[in-house]
Amino acid sequence: MKIIEIVEQVFSINSAIKNAYIDFSKMDCSVVAIKTDQYINGEQIIGYGFHSNGRYAVSELLKKRFIPRIKESDFKGLLNDEGNNFSPEKIWKVMMHNEKPGGHGERSTAVGTLDMAIWDLVAKIEQKPLYEVLANKYGNKQFTNKIFVYAAGGYYYPGKDVAMLQEEMKSYVDQGFSTVKMKIGGASLKEDLTRIESVLKIVGDGNNLCVDANGRFDLPTAKTYAKALEPYQLKWFEEVGDPLDFDLNAKLCEEYPNPVATGENLFSMQDARNLIRYGGMRKNKDWLQFDCSLSYGLVEYVKTLGMIKDYGWSPTRIIPHGGHQLSCNIAAGLGLGGNEIYPNLFQPFGGFPDNSLVENSYVTFPRFVGLGLESKAKLKVILEKI
Repeated sequence: MKIIEIVEQVFSINSAIKNAYIDFSKMDCSVVAIKTDQYINGEQIIGYGFHSNGRYAVSELLKKRFIPRIKESDFKGLLNDEGNNFSPEKIWKVMMHNEKPGGHGERSTAVGTLDMAIWDLVAKIEQKPLYEVLANKYGNKQFTNKIFVYAAGGYYYPGKDVAMLQEEMKSYVDQGFSTVKMKIGGASLKEDLTRIESVLKIVGDGNNLCVDANGRFDLPTAKTYAKALEPYQLKWFEEVGDPLDFDLNAKLCEEYPNPVATGENLFSMQDARNLIRYGGMRKNKDWLQFDCSLSYGLVEYVKTLGMIKDYGWSPTRIIPHGGHQLSCNIAAGLGLGGNEIYPNLFQPFGGFPDNSLVENSYVTFPRFVGLGLESKAKLKVILEKI
């Protein structure tokens, strides 16, 4: 059992949309295929991986450091102790050989991209959905094919007025989502409040709406927005300030009585732990959004899950950023609180397998093997060309 080829290609996921901090006009992502000498029912076993939106392709890191380390290793050393499957933990150690701690940058994205493909391989060799593999390996052997999801959108777009924003949100409701998320901080407070009120007319209760500032605010602005948002009783106020400004987050949590959410731009267990230690997050109210594909992959993510439990947090308080099927599998297999999804954006990489059923912001998956990526017809076409 060996890996015979690892291929990386860059795909555009560009769009004219903007959040409070960046536009997506040049956004792309790295997609990898790890090809093995294994066949099941005449089909070669290939693991596929990619990373979430918001971070650019990491081709140079992959091609200069991490892919060569795997290819140059003793392949027997990449197998589990039984020798009947690949070991994600052993491969992770190979990838991280000679890497200094800290300063994660884009390195965590490169490793996370390969790690996704490795887990896809492992589950395909077992001929099980990844969520079942994870439940058996790291969980209590309890898994589900039904999880909470919310529809993320509400970006700023040239010429997009309130009516268009409402039309977008109505499209999510029509697709089965009762909970949605929209961007704030890219316009004036007055305009953002008008936008929020327009969306509430579509989704009803404030608990059905999340707002995301994408780290834009300083503390005074954060407090001003928090005071204005408080009466709406929103599901959460997301990424208020810079993701590493734990003091700002803590001070905001002291004054804002409703839930906050953050964590999507923390790329290691250590950074996640600093948020828990110093960010003022309230374990029975707030939400954590760590994204596996951007933070060294699932091997590291399991450490993060162990860490939050040590601090008394439930995994049900994690709803990952990213909108991809790796997070869906983690949620279904390890009891997370759900997953973010971009129904109309960053396709075909995000979303669920075809024939999934979304009702009242819960998605039910059909049976699939691995991550389920090939269960999306449009994505399968792209993957098979790599």
